[in-house]
Amino acid sequence: MFNVALFGTGRIGKVHAEIINNHPEINLYSVIDPYLPGAESIANKYQAVIQSVEEAMNDENIHAVCIASATDTHAELVERAAKKGKAIFCEKPIDLSLARIQECLAIVNDYKVPLLVGFNRRFDPNFRYVKDKFNEGKIGKAESLVITSRDPLPPPAEYCKVSGGMFRDMSVHDLDMARFMIGEEPNSITVHASCVVDSAIGEAGDVDTATIVLGFPSGVSATIINSRRSGYGYDQRLELHGETGLLKVDNQTENLVQHWNEHGCTGTNPEFFFLERYNNAYIAEWKHFADILAGRTEPCCSGIDGQIALELAEAAGESARSQKTVHLNLAGK
Repeated sequence: MFNVALFGTGRIGKVHAEIINNHPEINLYSVIDPYLPGAESIANKYQAVIQSVEEAMNDENIHAVCIASATDTHAELVERAAKKGKAIFCEKPIDLSLARIQECLAIVNDYKVPLLVGFNRRFDPNFRYVKDKFNEGKIGKAESLVITSRDPLPPPAEYCKVSGGMFRDMSVHDLDMARFMIGEEPNSITVHASCVVDSAIGEAGDVDTATIVLGFPSGVSATIINSRRSGYGYDQRLELHGETGLLKVDNQTENLVQHWNEHGCTGTNPEFFFLERYNNAYIAEWKHFADILAGRTEPCCSGIDGQIALELAEAAGESARSQKTVHLNLAGK
């Protein structure tokens, strides 16, 4: 049994706590959060202990950490865990600064500890099935990829100021998915972006609607369609077109019931938000991390993958501001 210390008891921390508790090889050993009521709630629910950062890092009973705390704490906690020889599961991003990520990853490499970055969409069963079938040659050479990702409602403008903006907070998932699906590093990015959903987001210096086009060395292109608002639920679709066919993932709806009558057919909306839509992905992500802890595999989404995703997000912002194509020379790999 591998003991895990959970840093952060907010919305995503609660998701991780439940999955850890339900996994047969992992034990939620301790909880760390300066907001004591949040820490107490999870600790009491799962019979974990409450620790300080210092106590958790120095506790030899802890084999791994799950970092689900505020973004500005991630890099320091990753470094401290690495120096103590603990395996690391870190929610994205490691940091909003590329220079800071590089410093952090140098320490992880020095101490040779496994680091899994939480780009959970890689673990979605439907997206994974598309990736597997593509790798098996079921549609031949890839020709185009289309990823649609729309949030149900825009976040508060104040959130946009601290999140790093739409490209680094939201689009980064789709940028990672594009390179994961195609299996190549993109060499160009072109972005058209605007603020049409909420003027307060624009006043905060961010955008809420974007179309991103990635070019790859093989000639394949990936188009990412992002919006902070759908009006009908969490819109998450993917379409990979190849020389001999198409692999497509439609929205996951609240249920599969359709109502047919003389007026037509009605059905349910997509799942409302990421916690519902990607629940199975979070479960699969922890299965993968358990395999890492047991020495059965290596992280499929490493610190370098996290760095490249941020490089792409920053290039997206540069293209949007300049209204020009940005040619990429990704430093991560």
